[in-house]
Amino acid sequence: MTTTTERMSGPSTRQMPKRVSQSVFDGSRVRVVLLVDVYDGSQQEFLEAYEHLCSQVASVPGHVSDQLCQSIEDPCQWLITSEWESAPPFLAWVNSEEHVQMVRPMNSCVRDTRSLRFHIVRETGVAAPADSGTRHLQLAPRIGDGTIRHALTFTVKPGSEQAVAKILADYAPPKAQVDETTRLCRTSLFMHGNRVVRTIEVEGDLLSALRHVARQPEVMAVEEAINPYLEQERDLGDAEAARIFFARAALPAVHHVTTGDECPDAVRRALYYPARPGRGMDLARLLAEQDEASANDPDCPVCRSTIFQRDDIVVRLVDVRGNLDGDPVRSLGRANSAQAAELLSLLDGEAIGAEGPALKSGDAAAILKLARMELITDRRSADA
Repeated sequence: MTTTTERMSGPSTRQMPKRVSQSVFDGSRVRVVLLVDVYDGSQQEFLEAYEHLCSQVASVPGHVSDQLCQSIEDPCQWLITSEWESAPPFLAWVNSEEHVQMVRPMNSCVRDTRSLRFHIVRETGVAAPADSGTRHLQLAPRIGDGTIRHALTFTVKPGSEQAVAKILADYAPPKAQVDETTRLCRTSLFMHGNRVVRTIEVEGDLLSALRHVARQPEVMAVEEAINPYLEQERDLGDAEAARIFFARAALPAVHHVTTGDECPDAVRRALYYPARPGRGMDLARLLAEQDEASANDPDCPVCRSTIFQRDDIVVRLVDVRGNLDGDPVRSLGRANSAQAAELLSLLDGEAIGAEGPALKSGDAAAILKLARMELITDRRSADA
């Protein structure tokens, strides 16, 4: 018979799976849930804004249906659910400038929102579409590692890179514990030319962690210090302006895989892959396929990889045994010549700073040098 102590201690001592693979590219349908807290008295205005938005979303490729619900207990609480053929078309839309502009009329009615995205694993009473071309349902539940990954990206004025790097490198990390269930684990900052990428790892609730970080005095001081250098002006004192800035800066994780090996001495690096216009999702998908294959290669120096993508910006965060340059082909995740050729066809050589011959040569060392981001800081939180 299992004792109370054994039942309580079980989850805390359970071993996490060694190999982890999380991806938006499994082809299954997606259910999006948006919880909305509307200002009292703004319900009709919110409904009209939703109906206008709904008419526009209906024509977005990949959109299947949506539904609006109002709480029977609190008229300020609303629920919007939508269904999409798969995750990529939804992410392409929700991360687009078009979406930023579409939702602006709603923002003045809304006190708070919370967005949840799910692959559909099982459902009853519905047959799979015969000609949908999609997997319809996720085949099996994924097993994660208890960590949520997210990133932000923005550009600074050319010529200000050194000043910005110094500001970003010198701040003190915020406290790790957000609340009883959420913990900020690690923050890594990189630059490629005038582009800044900040990645964070969180245990628990991502939104709570982001709000916690934004309120920390040391973080607020850094944000204020870099304001004059930003290419896109922002006023963090204006809630609407801040919301739009961070919506545009969001760089979601679309794929994560680990090899299953312990990597206590792994070094964190990042690679920047700007895609040709309109090909960012295709490039992220290719990198995900290559990383899945590399994770099965015991000789691959990359033991952990996360791909972030928004529009034509793709960033690959890797934890590497030894030096990236030691095995540039495997460090890039390239499995064969065909995939290497496809990678080159999707990259925007001008954006990455490559001269035509350097990129077209397909030389792995040259491509690795072009894509490599400069590490500014990589810190675990103060009490992690």
